[in-house]
Amino acid sequence: MLVKTLKDLTRIGMGLKRWILFAFLGFLLIILGITEMLDNRFFSRNYILYFSFLILSGLFILYISILEALKNFVKLMRDGMFQVNLDSREINSLFTEKRQQTQGPRIVVIGGGTGLSTMLRGLKFYSSNLTAVVSVGDDGGSSGTLRDEIGMLPPGDIRNCLVALANTGTTMEDLLQYRFQEGSLKNQSFGNLFLAAMNGVSEDFEQAVVKMSEVLAITGKVLPVTLEDLRLSAEMKDGTIIEGESNIGRAVRGDNPITRLRIHPEDAHTPESVKQALSEAQAIVLGPGSLYTSVMPNLLIPDVAKAIRESKAKVFYISNIMTQPGETDGLSVVEHLEKIMEHADIGGIDYVVVNNRPLSDQLAIKNYIASGAEEVAFDRQAVEKLGVKVIEADLLKTTGIQIRHDSKKLSKVLFEAIMKERELKYSLSALGYLMNRERKIMEEEMIRAEARKMIRASEEKREKLNL
Repeated sequence: MLVKTLKDLTRIGMGLKRWILFAFLGFLLIILGITEMLDNRFFSRNYILYFSFLILSGLFILYISILEALKNFVKLMRDGMFQVNLDSREINSLFTEKRQQTQGPRIVVIGGGTGLSTMLRGLKFYSSNLTAVVSVGDDGGSSGTLRDEIGMLPPGDIRNCLVALANTGTTMEDLLQYRFQEGSLKNQSFGNLFLAAMNGVSEDFEQAVVKMSEVLAITGKVLPVTLEDLRLSAEMKDGTIIEGESNIGRAVRGDNPITRLRIHPEDAHTPESVKQALSEAQAIVLGPGSLYTSVMPNLLIPDVAKAIRESKAKVFYISNIMTQPGETDGLSVVEHLEKIMEHADIGGIDYVVVNNRPLSDQLAIKNYIASGAEEVAFDRQAVEKLGVKVIEADLLKTTGIQIRHDSKKLSKVLFEAIMKERELKYSLSALGYLMNRERKIMEEEMIRAEARKMIRASEEKREKLNL
């Protein structure tokens, strides 16, 4: 295959051989000049100038040869004389899309569970400057087994986020999510074992996640919120203490709700990489996910709360669509916000993103009612009294008997809100005040156009991938 390609490139009339020969000549001149300058024992000013001229001439010839060869190669592809899998338009589209993602806003998403990974699947098409800060309080299921048996941090939520941000084929995703059906590995996922093995050959869990991120060529970064053995406990209304993340949801009853969530150790530290991501963020997103076991544990870590409080980024909370039995029975959107503010000193929440599409799938609704869940009640005026701005949109996705956030809809709404906030911040800056009216309008329109372009490019890529 390689020999055939080289023969095709050097056919008569292709216009490449001459430039290959010129490039070879330039290379010889460079080698001659460097060799003589190093080996000759008699140095003089004229002698050095002469061979410097040879070296510079060789570099110039080499540069021109490569440039002209590339021009001819592109012309050959355009004329159909040489074929590659990607046409020039698709290559241009890929470069444009990558540039737009690289220039996207710096977003830090904090949470855990399936809600976080669902949102990341959509957000990665809008910005490559993504950082997922993931909870490590899980102590149940296959993650809990690995945690107890080999002493590592729970890998499940980390794995889901890595898979969501991965730029690999569906085969790799299926492999990482595969769960063994028999034997001592029953119900254990291959991705968890892969991360456990990576943890064994790395300095710490954070480095293991970084290495796995490189293997999967993920968009953005995934970081554990802490490297310490974090455990959760919940104090109930009647004073009862429930130990362990996996027990909290099962033990809570509607008439005996959670009054206080705690982490152990209470002074757990977060890695410097997490603090840096939060300090540099332009938007910080909380959720979606379980309030007490996915979102709030991260915010109870003092370093995280302080970093959010001191950050200049706007804070967005993604409201759950349905309540979670045993955790948030009967809690409304405003009560979710109040619980976060009561527990964590993060300096407030700027926006809440709420689904406004009515539930219509009766089978799914009956299934949730049977399990004790209901739609999270929303009172706009009550939320605004807290000083939180509301973003309402159709975010619903119903699949079978499940009611979930649609990753495409949610990421688009969130991205548009972040871009609008950036536009507002720019227009209110000191520089904005000094600009004349016409310049302001032009700059603001450029920001809107860039946002629309990034949204279009992301939607086109999703359509190609059939997400």
